[in-house]
Amino acid sequence: MKEAKWKQLLNLIKATRPPKVLFSTALILSLLNTAAGLAIPLFASQLIDNFDLNDLNTTIIIGIVAAFFIQALAGGVSVYFLARVGQHVIASLRERLWKKLLTLPVSYYDEHETGDAVSRMTNDTGVIKNLITEHFTGFITGIISVTGAVIILFYLDWPLTLVMFSIIPLALLFLIPIGRKMSEISRHLQKETAGFSANLTRVISEIRLVKASNAEEPEWKNGKTDIAKLYRLGLREGGIQALMSPLVSSLIIVVLVLIIGYGGVRVTSGAMTPGELAAFFIYLFQIIMPITQIVVFTTQFQKTIGATEKVLSILTLDEEQLDNGKNVVTGSHNLTVDAVTFGYDSSDIVLKDVSFTAHKGEVTAIVGPSGSGKTTMFSLMEQFYHPLQGQILYAEEPIQYYSLKSWREMLGYVSQESPIYSGTIMDNLTYGLKEEIPKEKVVAAAEMAYAHAFIEELSNGYETEVGERGIKLSGGQRQRIAIARALLRDPEILMLDEATSSLDSQSEIVVQHALKNLMKGRTTLVIAHRLSTIVDADQIIFLEKGKVTGIGTHEQLFQEHELYRNFAKQQLRME
Repeated sequence: MKEAKWKQLLNLIKATRPPKVLFSTALILSLLNTAAGLAIPLFASQLIDNFDLNDLNTTIIIGIVAAFFIQALAGGVSVYFLARVGQHVIASLRERLWKKLLTLPVSYYDEHETGDAVSRMTNDTGVIKNLITEHFTGFITGIISVTGAVIILFYLDWPLTLVMFSIIPLALLFLIPIGRKMSEISRHLQKETAGFSANLTRVISEIRLVKASNAEEPEWKNGKTDIAKLYRLGLREGGIQALMSPLVSSLIIVVLVLIIGYGGVRVTSGAMTPGELAAFFIYLFQIIMPITQIVVFTTQFQKTIGATEKVLSILTLDEEQLDNGKNVVTGSHNLTVDAVTFGYDSSDIVLKDVSFTAHKGEVTAIVGPSGSGKTTMFSLMEQFYHPLQGQILYAEEPIQYYSLKSWREMLGYVSQESPIYSGTIMDNLTYGLKEEIPKEKVVAAAEMAYAHAFIEELSNGYETEVGERGIKLSGGQRQRIAIARALLRDPEILMLDEATSSLDSQSEIVVQHALKNLMKGRTTLVIAHRLSTIVDADQIIFLEKGKVTGIGTHEQLFQEHELYRNFAKQQLRME
């Protein structure tokens, strides 16, 4: 299993195509850095054994200075090169992840919180970045340094080296179980941090709902619970570190005592020189420091494995294929819903054997009680989901045969609360358009949507910032901007999802005029509760519990369909 996890991480890094020349150069420089570091104690031992103030060995001193210079230069450059490799890897990984998040089907976001995706994009890629840019360098140079130091130690005095390494089995006896416990806590900590991040994003993004509902207290308690979990895990992690730190220190002291005791005996007997014993101590520290880096890398690697699995859980998902299929050919084509059955899962059927045709240039209204599947029908037309049975046809071709990109370019959608994102009014009007639109055309669309007048009255006109979710605009203003945006798209098929239901009567009149301009010459599907919105429709589809129970004009259904008649009378009383 561990090997598979190693492979997962390596394959993920390989897929980012890291610069091989830069990476190889960094490794060569790391070897040079380590070689220079290993040479210094040998020079120092010779200097100690042959020390004479009256006759200093110039060659040895030059060697020491040169080794220090090479070590500093090679070490600095190799760290920078490895950092560049790491930054390349993480940037490439984030690009892949961002593209994947944008092309995942809507069903993914139905099942996952927004904060979860944000956590994958920022926190988990950050963990991988830290491993590559901060810990990988120490790991590589650490292994090289330890290997070189051990070889030289055996060369200097193999009996003393064996005595020193006799402590390793004892150290592993304690360190391995502690390390496993540490990695387990790290995984839990990472999981809880991701959950806390998701909850934080959810609450802050809906802060107005929280305040309007007086939900500060329960959200405070929920957040406090999450923080308490993180606190307890942090304490456990701190406890493990507190246990490991003195244990490692004690082991180092034991090793030093062994070397001093047995090394003194070796020097006294003449088996070693004082310079070699001094070099031995320097090499010991050249082993201890890299081992610490290797241990840190191992701990970080465990965190990275968890992050890698989460990132891969997104990267391996099937995405929408935007360009697969043929381009839609516009013309006088009808949109036909043919025996469509759909449910978000097999036990929850929302639409049952629904059939109707929306004719080119006509208005088709879809009405019915709440929960009858009206908005779901629009989602199927936009191909956010696919029918379990039946199909939707355009120009007598199933719409899934067309490329998603060209199909969605055909559609214009205005919902009850049309989305407005933080930016200027101009940004929102031209959002998603492939080409740069002349301002004159934007203004013309805004005039048709009855939006130009109020836009001109704003402080910066079309360059006015609207705030997050368009909070600085009224509901009617947001709707008119959405209508102008749909006009600029010039869609063949227009879908209006209760586009006036949340407006006051004055705003509704203006928006209705704007909608009439938008609907001219287009195949229009309207979801509405208000009778005034649908009474002039060319045909009305009445949906009841996911089934079509009536199709006809307002007059026909009023005469023949009891539930529609009751619906119409109720609306007449309200209006």
